[in-house]
Amino acid sequence: MALYVYAIVAENHPASVEEMSGVGSESAPVRVLASGPLRAVVSDISEEIRPKRRDLLIHQEVQERLMQGGPVLPLQFGYTAPDEATVEEVLRRDADSYLANLERLDGCAEYHVRASQDEEQLLRQILRETPEAQELNERIRSGEEDPQLPLALGQLVAAQVRERQEALASGLVEAMVPFSREHSIREASGDDFLNFSLLVPEDRKQEFLASQANLAQEIEDDVELRLSGPLPPYSFVQ
Repeated sequence: MALYVYAIVAENHPASVEEMSGVGSESAPVRVLASGPLRAVVSDISEEIRPKRRDLLIHQEVQERLMQGGPVLPLQFGYTAPDEATVEEVLRRDADSYLANLERLDGCAEYHVRASQDEEQLLRQILRETPEAQELNERIRSGEEDPQLPLALGQLVAAQVRERQEALASGLVEAMVPFSREHSIREASGDDFLNFSLLVPEDRKQEFLASQANLAQEIEDDVELRLSGPLPPYSFVQ
């Protein structure tokens, strides 16, 4: 039977998941599959798994339970294997790599930081503080019909937005990275101008959280800093 695979842990991990039910419309018990010095946490599956809310929550709950017992290599949602033999073979073949990753992640959790900025306030700030933008805006408002004026103003404002947000993002990253063992910066999307993850050791957790809280208070009112965590270290599994 096909298996849904949640995570990989070391043989000394308690993996206390016996009472948990897995993903899928016909939930099977979550169980542990052993191979050498490693364990895969799995459940039987008889269907194609799609990212429904219920199954996403179950996947995350299993990861969080495992985190309580020691380092874990969490798999992204939706990973399946055709049978037990395939999982066992992968664990045997890549044992050294998995063990090295578990050692690297031991005692750490992932924290995810996003930042966004109120667009209207930022645009007003740029118009207020940039003489060239003020001049172009006044010429447009006065009725000047040069069709290049709106384009020039738009390009100037876009450049200012990018420059200011890149500088702000760089400053936020620089302030938080010292509390992490590793970090990963991703391309921001939507209204966000910052999207990055940090691998924070347990012994730096309180310092990190205090620093993040101070930053949230110190940054301008139009900037929203959002923190998620502690999370399974998805971003740092190699």
